[in-house]
Amino acid sequence: MLGFVTLLQKELLRFWKVMLQTVAAPILTALLYLLIFSHVLEEHVQVYPGVSYTAFLMPGLIMMSVLQNAFANASSSLIQSKITGNIVFVLLPPLSYGEFFLAYLLASMARGLMVGLGVGLVGLVFTDLPLAHPVWMLAFALTASAVFSCIGILAGIWADKFDHLAGIQNFLIVPLTFLSGVFYSIHSLPTFWQTISHWNPVFYMIDGFRHGFFGQSDVSPWLGLAVMLPLVLILSALTLLLLRSGYKLRH
Repeated sequence: MLGFVTLLQKELLRFWKVMLQTVAAPILTALLYLLIFSHVLEEHVQVYPGVSYTAFLMPGLIMMSVLQNAFANASSSLIQSKITGNIVFVLLPPLSYGEFFLAYLLASMARGLMVGLGVGLVGLVFTDLPLAHPVWMLAFALTASAVFSCIGILAGIWADKFDHLAGIQNFLIVPLTFLSGVFYSIHSLPTFWQTISHWNPVFYMIDGFRHGFFGQSDVSPWLGLAVMLPLVLILSALTLLLLRSGYKLRH
């Protein structure tokens, strides 16, 4: 397991050494969202009884930060290694596909969860945040970060240049996260858009994560977990299949 531990350490140090860019900057971005939206809507919107809009907003911002940074870590690491050519130093050692996958997966989850924790701690300055069901909160934080870490690895394998990653980020990741209930409850939407939201997997991530704090949600957290777990397994299997084939890495 020495190779796995070394690669994991390398990926952790990669974002830790530039934490102003990889950790502090996303926390600042989330803080700006919090200040703007809470200032404008605090007195006009109440989604759950007894829950202020600022408190309602916090879990959505935390999860959005987790997802975007989990994706960014794996995808940027792989595309940088491919462009500079040092991916060969990762592929040559006798690492199994599972070890390669787990190292990138766990490092990306770590960055996403670290940013999410930072957003949550900063948010406590502005509002009280209860924790009704910590097990649900943790379950959705781990599964959601795993899903987007897998997507990040897949994107990094597929992309040939940074423009490809930017396209995925701008046309897939950002729309999925912004249209998932981060800033609103889907029950405030017309029926058609409520139906569309139920096809967005990020909606279940944020709704289940929010349930962990307030004990209230738009759908059952069990339904959210039933969506998330198969998604983790499918994406993990697909990633391992591509790694085994050497797609865009060994060819």
